[in-house]
Amino acid sequence: MKSRLLSPPALLLLPATIVLAAVVVVPLLLSLYSSFTPFRLTKPETFFVFIGLRNYTTILSDWGFWVAFGRTVLLLTLALNLEMLLGLGLALLVEKATRGQRLLRTLMMFPMMFSPILVGFQFKFMFNDNIGLVNNALQSLGITQNAIPWLIDGRLAFIAILTAEIWSATSVFAILILAGLLAMPKEPVEAARVDGCTPWQTFRYVTWPFVMPFAYIAMTIRSLDVARAYDIVKIMTDGGPAGRTELLWTLVARTAYSDARMGAANAMAYVSILLSILFTWYFFRKLAAARAQIGAEW
Repeated sequence: MKSRLLSPPALLLLPATIVLAAVVVVPLLLSLYSSFTPFRLTKPETFFVFIGLRNYTTILSDWGFWVAFGRTVLLLTLALNLEMLLGLGLALLVEKATRGQRLLRTLMMFPMMFSPILVGFQFKFMFNDNIGLVNNALQSLGITQNAIPWLIDGRLAFIAILTAEIWSATSVFAILILAGLLAMPKEPVEAARVDGCTPWQTFRYVTWPFVMPFAYIAMTIRSLDVARAYDIVKIMTDGGPAGRTELLWTLVARTAYSDARMGAANAMAYVSILLSILFTWYFFRKLAAARAQIGAEW
């Protein structure tokens, strides 16, 4: 064992292992330890006071935490379903295109090139009460007479955040589903048409089961993104108004830096990570079932 550890390949990996441990493992262990302490940024000595599971029991009995959790699940559910429907529609349209398909695929990737912070500023400007593009367009078309307070009303602010999330990430679903459509063999579709199936029946029983694993891969990726959504919400509303757009990670950041309760914030973060792992496990199960179904049918 000792000779293996001192072998040339192991020695070559040693610097990378040390850097990885210093950058990832050590901070994770320190944050995990601090979640069992009443550590406050304004009182460094509290880092060495061990209080067991008190932070976790406080979080699990905190109504504000569960409201932020429910709002995060709501955003995740709405965003994933709408992004999948829109991405599926875009993928089907691009797959049917006979000319300019490469250009269309490039344009579909365009929203992915923007960072979440830039998307947040972009949509904050678009939904601005006075100079926003959305209000100006609605008033110019005669749909509304007065400016709509998009980022001031809690429900409207949530819709604005949802719109920003959908715009920035629908292309993830579109690209992955399009990859499935392009990889799909044409013989089953042609056989379904010969048997007299309608376009809907062909899509429902032939096309969709084949591209379903690609959709679940996109759902897995996006579920992790939305579950830790922070940048767009921070820029557009900062969790307001009156905390009505507060999500899990904006609550974690507020607890850590505004309230200086780093121990409680780390406990929230680890609970949030466990919830994200549960969502990922669920989608991987769906993905495995879809792949098994394709293997049985094809």
